[in-house]
Amino acid sequence: MKKYLLIYFLICFSMTLCYSQKETHLKAINTTWAKFYKAFKNLDYTLMATIHSKDLVRISGGRRILDYDTYINNYKTGFDRDKTAGQTSNISLRFFERLCNDSTASERGIYRLIRNRGTDKEQTYYGQFHVLLKKIDGEWKITMDYDSSEGGKIGEADYNEAFAIDDFERFITN
Repeated sequence: MKKYLLIYFLICFSMTLCYSQKETHLKAINTTWAKFYKAFKNLDYTLMATIHSKDLVRISGGRRILDYDTYINNYKTGFDRDKTAGQTSNISLRFFERLCNDSTASERGIYRLIRNRGTDKEQTYYGQFHVLLKKIDGEWKITMDYDSSEGGKIGEADYNEAFAIDDFERFITN
């Protein structure tokens, strides 16, 4: 009987090690998100291009599917237009799900985009996102990005209910 219990506990322990998420993974993924934030703040489509896989699948608002080139070119056009018009963009993310292993991650949450912060033209937008990332050549890259405002139903309360990008404890499994 002791032999079977020992084998059972060894199997359970090894499975936990195989499937556990580590804070180091989430911190490494957050370096990609930091670049994402910076791309919006600086209106830098080239930085946006570096954090996405060339095999990107982008699903916008549940209405259309874009490839990498179209997606990045849309950012180039939009960011250039915003620079010319003196517009600003600040984005932040909060999470309700963060799953990862050594090579793949699935992250879901709520984004908040504030345009022209601190001006009389300030506008705030919210949406729900689901992003898949893959570790490619040692860096986490976005391979699939889906977002939607769910028909305008996503708002500040949803954003505040989700967890901060650096709230790792909520998502670490030991």
